[in-house]
Amino acid sequence: MSATWPKVKFSEFLKPNSRPYTLGPDEDANLVGMRLYGAGPFHRELKSAMRIAKKTHFVIKTGDIIYNKLFAWKGTFGIVPPELDGMFVSDKFPTYELDRTKVDQEFLAWYFRCRSLWEEAQGMSTGSAAFSKLTLNPPKFLLLTMPLPPLPEQYKIVIKIKELYNSIMEAHRLRNLAINESKTCLETCLQELMSKFERLDHFEKVITFKPRSGPSFMTTTTGNGIPILMPSSVTGFGVNPRKIEYPMHPVKVGDKDSLLAGDILIARGNKRDQVGNAGVVPPECEGWTYANLLMRLQVDKTKVIPEFCVYWLRSPQIRKIIYNQMSGTNPNIQKINQQKILRLPFTIGIHLSDQQRIVDTLNELQSYTDALKQVQAATAAELDALLPSILDKAFKGEL
Repeated sequence: MSATWPKVKFSEFLKPNSRPYTLGPDEDANLVGMRLYGAGPFHRELKSAMRIAKKTHFVIKTGDIIYNKLFAWKGTFGIVPPELDGMFVSDKFPTYELDRTKVDQEFLAWYFRCRSLWEEAQGMSTGSAAFSKLTLNPPKFLLLTMPLPPLPEQYKIVIKIKELYNSIMEAHRLRNLAINESKTCLETCLQELMSKFERLDHFEKVITFKPRSGPSFMTTTTGNGIPILMPSSVTGFGVNPRKIEYPMHPVKVGDKDSLLAGDILIARGNKRDQVGNAGVVPPECEGWTYANLLMRLQVDKTKVIPEFCVYWLRSPQIRKIIYNQMSGTNPNIQKINQQKILRLPFTIGIHLSDQQRIVDTLNELQSYTDALKQVQAATAAELDALLPSILDKAFKGEL
């Protein structure tokens, strides 16, 4: 901490400004919640009058300082933006007026994102975090402290933080751009390769073991039973053996539900962009089983290479067909049935050597994309660690 900056209590620049309001019997309410880790308030929902049991609420205004009593230890502090002006909160969200002759609003907003403040709030809270009852009541909120340089110094610090923050965001943008471009490159290559084949028939013509949904039983993340590949194990172009669960109770799995190396798994049900994801079962998964939202099938390997089938199923042309044919009452979970998979168009008459050449080309491109993702993931972790470090230095007067 800079020796010239006093550490002051919140009570020196904040005062309560509660605005009680009783909702009418037919009055709906725009309710506000708080994001974690200093990310501030947000519009949670428009709640209908018939769903509001407790009619006493509190009005919030632009510029109010607000926090959530139950999760202050997770950084639920913020400042009300103009778009939330006039909305409502419960008594779990006390509000305060900021003395702007002492504290710059942006300076305080950045301080709300400091881990040291969250830890101080946790130390002052009472109750049990395990049951989400660790509460920071208003009297103790005002005992929280903040390093307070003069206003001109606060303005300079805010400018420095914003400059560094914008640099971090630009790095994130470039990282995401690189990942998206690599995905686009793969999809473009897939489309170009697969669009060259004009002789088409139905997928069922090369299938020897028709699509079969996995068994359905209760699962757990721990256990000693037969491993079960979950829907999340089937990514865009492969099978991840680490995405498994186990039967909650002892089960007997028949031969038709027991996986063999070289089988193809297809996601028959999942989020819309994941339905139709496919992958080839690797040797280490032989003898395992698979979840009900997956389908197992086998192809005639004298006619087609399983990896070629997976790339064909993931080509933009086939993705479009699958997208148009999936259905479901729940918009978050869509499905496609076995008959639609069998009737998908599939190229025929392509020599196995030509299929292997295409697979090798796409595997090489996929490996490059995966390697780029790993590098970018490491970069993202480094970038995410920068802001806490910057804020720590900023409020110690070390920027």
